[in-house]
Amino acid sequence: MSETPTNTLQYRVDGREDAPVLVLGPSLGTTWHMWDRQIPELTRDWRVVRFDLPGHGGAPAQPASSVAELGDRLLATLDELGVQRFGYAGCSLGGAIGMDLALRAPHRVASLVLVAASPRFGSADEFRQRAVMVRANGLEPMARTAPEQWFTPTFAAAQPAIVDWAVQMVRTTDPGCYIAACEALAVFDVRESLGRIGVPALVLVGSEDAITGPAEARTLVAGIQDARLAVVPAASHLAPVEQPSAVTELLAGHFAPLGQDTHGGLTVVPAPAAVPSPQGPAVPQMPQASAPVVPVGEIAPMAPAEDDATARPDVYERGLKLRREMLGDAHVDETLADPFAADFQTLATRYAWGEVWSREGLDRRTRSAVTLAALIAGGHHDSLADHTRAALRSGLTAGELREILLQTAVYCGLPAAESALRVVGRVIKEDTTPQA
Repeated sequence: MSETPTNTLQYRVDGREDAPVLVLGPSLGTTWHMWDRQIPELTRDWRVVRFDLPGHGGAPAQPASSVAELGDRLLATLDELGVQRFGYAGCSLGGAIGMDLALRAPHRVASLVLVAASPRFGSADEFRQRAVMVRANGLEPMARTAPEQWFTPTFAAAQPAIVDWAVQMVRTTDPGCYIAACEALAVFDVRESLGRIGVPALVLVGSEDAITGPAEARTLVAGIQDARLAVVPAASHLAPVEQPSAVTELLAGHFAPLGQDTHGGLTVVPAPAAVPSPQGPAVPQMPQASAPVVPVGEIAPMAPAEDDATARPDVYERGLKLRREMLGDAHVDETLADPFAADFQTLATRYAWGEVWSREGLDRRTRSAVTLAALIAGGHHDSLADHTRAALRSGLTAGELREILLQTAVYCGLPAAESALRVVGRVIKEDTTPQA
């Protein structure tokens, strides 16, 4: 079989050829198999299209730089299948893709389910730091912690086979594509745009989800015009895996009106669609659970959340945004908290970050390398520590930082490079050592 084109996604189609189309999107680090336990019921009424993120599930390792690019690739895939209008359900990153499509291609999305989703996933710092960790250590640290992030302790203890499946699923993901997805989530923010989502939406969340829990779900419900909330008891981040019956029932109930609509309803796939086979390492399929618990998800209206105020974008705002991306919110907040240094910090933010760092003539990696060399030459070790963290976030590896130190040793002198080595080495250890 031919390789999946760079502008499309690896997919699988199940169900009757003449049924309306329902698209299911996965979470970061998972594959289309996370929806396996919904397929028997949903395919009674729907033609279900599932897809893998780049580098996940054996899909070609073709990283996407943004959530919008993932949405474009999904639309291109559906175009090849002849699908114009569809229902969509997505989990976590898959939910972000659904929101993006509902905003940019509302004529394609007939109805929406957002599972474990948020208009902004955590902080940009968290995802950039995760990218640094994966770049330094590979995906093993993420694989080891996946079960505690995705499942409740009770479920994990009772279902060791599914826990092992989750770990292996992350291990078989391409690190570069995982990093790209983290960086895409770091800049994803549709809080101000939620009011423009005009399709009916069900926001579904596990009651025990500590990643994108009920608070984030309430923000979505408050912002989207026609949205309801469904809380699934005894479920964490991967509610479709942990509580399949409850999630399936909620999906079927939400999408049922579309399947019954014979006027302007959902496009069907006109002919059998080929199912690309996974490439590369064997991809684990989810085992069956033993004696699953079947709670009922309750749908209820939620109170509006407070709106977030935003300042007028200008050179300062552009610089502040980039400064936060490179140095982290905690560092920038601490720096800006000193009223005595306020004028100086405003100057630095506007001039250094808003004017120079924001120029397109050099990429961030190159600017980081140049900045590190200049700081080493000047002996500015406090700033060197900060910009070492920024360099790791911009994509420089520990090996590349070592080469920069060797280069500066030749041109700045061995004593300067030796002092810098201790600072850079300490920061690398702090920022790339997985937690026990």
